[in-house]
Amino acid sequence: MTLPMNRVTFITLAVRDLTRARDYYEALGWVLERAMDEVAFYAMNGSKFGLFTLAGLARETGREIADLKTGAMTLAQNQPSEAEVDAVFARATAAGATPVRAPFKTDWGGYSSYVADPDGHLWEFAYNPFSPLNAEGHIA
Repeated sequence: MTLPMNRVTFITLAVRDLTRARDYYEALGWVLERAMDEVAFYAMNGSKFGLFTLAGLARETGREIADLKTGAMTLAQNQPSEAEVDAVFARATAAGATPVRAPFKTDWGGYSSYVADPDGHLWEFAYNPFSPLNAEGHIA
């Protein structure tokens, strides 16, 4: 079987403190599927979200911890309305995220905000009127 390359099945973030990271994501409503000593997994509608300790990821990849630098990227979660962007931004900061940019009207006609999780990973919460969501929260 040959599968297309334009898909993502796992997103895994390296974290300094697995307990702290789990507490944060679970406070946001992520439901733990499986946890081991150095990794935790959460279901994401057909794919998985993982949290892996830096030491564990270093061993797994054969790289030094110092070489596991955070790339310039964001993870994004579209919301069905501007009000939902405000609500999710507030929920994330209450759970321990660092506000990076409070909700704002974008130049491209949407509404967006940014937070950093406890390990500094950037998350965008946005309303994009050009990518409406279906009932399951997928881009329609």
